[in-house]
Amino acid sequence: MRNRWRSGLERIVNLYSLRTQLLYRSLLVIAILLVIVGMLQYIFMREVVYQNKAASLQSHAMSIPGFVWKRVGQYHRQLEQSGQRVPEPSMPMLLMPDTHVAFIDQAGDYHSLPNGQAELATVQLNAEEYEKVRRTPLGSPSYHIANDSNGNEQLVVLHPVLSAPGREIGTVQISTPTAPLNDLLMGQTLTFLMIAAIAMLLGVIVLLPVIRRTLRPLSAMVNTAEQIDAGNLDRRFSTAQGQSEVDRLADSFNSMLERLETSFDAEREMKEQMRRFVADASHELRTPLTSIHGFLEVLLRGAVQHPEQLHKALTSMHSESERLSKLIHDLLLLAKLDRDGAPSIELVEGSLDGVIRSMGPQLVMLAGKRTVAITLEPQLLCKQDPDKMKQVVLNLVHNAVQHTDEGLGHIHVEGMNKENGVQLSVSDNGVGIAPEHLPYLFDRFYRSESSRNRKSGGSGLGLAITRSIVEAHGGTIDVVSRIGEGSTFRVWLPR
Repeated sequence: MRNRWRSGLERIVNLYSLRTQLLYRSLLVIAILLVIVGMLQYIFMREVVYQNKAASLQSHAMSIPGFVWKRVGQYHRQLEQSGQRVPEPSMPMLLMPDTHVAFIDQAGDYHSLPNGQAELATVQLNAEEYEKVRRTPLGSPSYHIANDSNGNEQLVVLHPVLSAPGREIGTVQISTPTAPLNDLLMGQTLTFLMIAAIAMLLGVIVLLPVIRRTLRPLSAMVNTAEQIDAGNLDRRFSTAQGQSEVDRLADSFNSMLERLETSFDAEREMKEQMRRFVADASHELRTPLTSIHGFLEVLLRGAVQHPEQLHKALTSMHSESERLSKLIHDLLLLAKLDRDGAPSIELVEGSLDGVIRSMGPQLVMLAGKRTVAITLEPQLLCKQDPDKMKQVVLNLVHNAVQHTDEGLGHIHVEGMNKENGVQLSVSDNGVGIAPEHLPYLFDRFYRSESSRNRKSGGSGLGLAITRSIVEAHGGTIDVVSRIGEGSTFRVWLPR
């Protein structure tokens, strides 16, 4: 249990995990927003508190009748004229805690009034501010922030005094320290910060399960990915996890896995085909070499002195050398196709029927005792490489020869115009091809079971090479076959 708790804690505090990054980035954004809100709240509340305090002081000044302020002005003028102290007028209504009251007469003289408490430091504004107050409509709330004679910040409120409508006798100035107001604002700010800290803590508690639940689809993808390797590509990611971005990512991974699985399957199939081909090619190469070696031994033993034995040995050696040459030619061509991807051809506009007619004697010789029929429509015009098309015809006829009886075999070569191109067909009345072999007939190294005997079977390269040549022409090739009735190979080339 302790190990599970420790491993869970390590996953949580892993600074490089997506869960941790989402958590601290979310908290960072929330903290920044709270700081901005706190600053705006402080600025807004400071203005509200100052305005309320100023309105309170101004209301107090407005509550004092004008004749009281008139008596204050007269008292100070008498004091200045006589130079002697005269009885101070009683002004109990001016007494306000922590405030300093001053009266500025029309001459601009500043008179500080006692408030019955310890004297506060005086604040005196410049003449422009007092003049501006005289021009301000009565009752308009306004305040000033200034430093007093001790350097402390004071909130100052000015209020014009009228003895009668339209008759101004001076300006009242009431000031109060801003320190208590700032202490109030700071207390509210600290309260807000405490609430914000508690909110951040609650945010951590709430965000952890939310983030864990949000990242659950990614965790599931990680678990699935860990189960996938080169030998186990059949696993797929779920594409219905409720998050569109994760679902699209899973769908992309599934498409990639399908392509990888197809590639691995093709690679395994290619390796298997190569293994089969190497085994077949090794036997194909060994058989003619063994025959040639045996006939050479016969010649060395004295068969040269017997014309019949000499002719038989040379004929057999010639046949085996042709077979060996054909196999080596196919192997070299296959290697070239693997290197270049497609045979090198030079397409020219020409008549396919002329190319096939010129091959008539060669096809008859290749067929041996089999009958060969050639049926061609005139003007089989298409873009072609004549040498490569001769190779296609020879490969198809040779394939038909291998699968037909030597005495009863019949091969039909036909050419016709069809569907914006020309179609070449090579048909035979041989043993036919089983349906299970048809999809793989044009694959490299593939040989159907009916042609695996060494005497008549080929290397399994002729049809693959033929398809490469036809596709390089932009054409197609297919086959139709029935067991016991023969096969028809059809090649279509565009004009």
